[in-house]
Amino acid sequence: MPRILSIAEAVPPYSIKQEEVMNFAEKIFNESFKDINRLLTVFQNGQIEKRHFAKDLDWFEKDHTFEEKNDAYIESAVRLGAEAITNCLHNEDFLKNEIPFEEIDAIFTISSTGIATPSIDARIMNILSSSQYTKRIPIWGLGCAGGAAGLSRAYEYCLAYPKAKVLVLSIELCSLTFQRNDRSKSNLIGTSLFADGVACALVCGDDSGYEKLAKKNAVPNIFGTQSTTMPDSEDVMGWNIKNEGLYVVFSKDIPTIIENWLQPNVLRFLNTHSLEVADLDHFIAHPGGKKVLDAYRSALKLPEDMTNISLDVLKQFGNMSSVTIFYVLKRFMETAKEGDLGLGAALGPGFSSELLLMRWE
Repeated sequence: MPRILSIAEAVPPYSIKQEEVMNFAEKIFNESFKDINRLLTVFQNGQIEKRHFAKDLDWFEKDHTFEEKNDAYIESAVRLGAEAITNCLHNEDFLKNEIPFEEIDAIFTISSTGIATPSIDARIMNILSSSQYTKRIPIWGLGCAGGAAGLSRAYEYCLAYPKAKVLVLSIELCSLTFQRNDRSKSNLIGTSLFADGVACALVCGDDSGYEKLAKKNAVPNIFGTQSTTMPDSEDVMGWNIKNEGLYVVFSKDIPTIIENWLQPNVLRFLNTHSLEVADLDHFIAHPGGKKVLDAYRSALKLPEDMTNISLDVLKQFGNMSSVTIFYVLKRFMETAKEGDLGLGAALGPGFSSELLLMRWE
């Protein structure tokens, strides 16, 4: 079974407290909402304490064209993406030895917050020493589900090519999509929640020589995945693309949809592997928000402590879209023990879910 040997982060440079962002939002949205003080409680109720951005708050005080925002996305994505790859392949916590980038057979690059052709991975390959024969698989538009989907596709790649070493690089610079003149509640909620982040995971096939590389006694082996898309749900989450850039679509019904839709979805997946929710040791959830984590627990009847790691990542980093599940999984990889069973879960535009089963072996 393909396994995840290493995960590393590249944290954007500006750490900004939630109170600072709330004060910024009050200044921006004050004239648009008569009940602005009531609406601003979303900044406090979400339990986020700080987030990291590619630019300081001063940058968002001014209007920027789509071109300017996308140029900023490319510049930061290349720099932070190269840093995440290097950190992943030189990770002393998870690897016995450094792995040269030239040994990577394929790289899946996940993002939904900027546009680049040539894709970001090609630009990074011109910075880092790499093989010109590395396969590039950029995946765009899966939003918060993209990180989990990238791991699923890397798993399938390594099943087909068991000698392969594969990177999954997730880059989301959500702040750079901010629209100062969008006075919708979706934009206000997005401003309270989304953040920037970059992470990279190394997935290896059965014949890749992983035994000589893994430092931990047990690593998560992926042994099953499930992708599900809800019919006629395009308006739940995503972007409206306009002349000024990407405008966030964020339905207030997401927690309710999760409660009603997720449970049968998860139970079907577990049943195909003769498992039940009670068999899980870890729930490796993408923390879309505090209400989303509450909906996960309610739908699946999970103990509260099974979402503690996801909640802690949310508190310290906010919702980094597809990247967030990598931050969560990394913390499980630091503490999980041999034989543990984990379910990875993330939801995104479509409306869709991506589920992975992992056993530490």
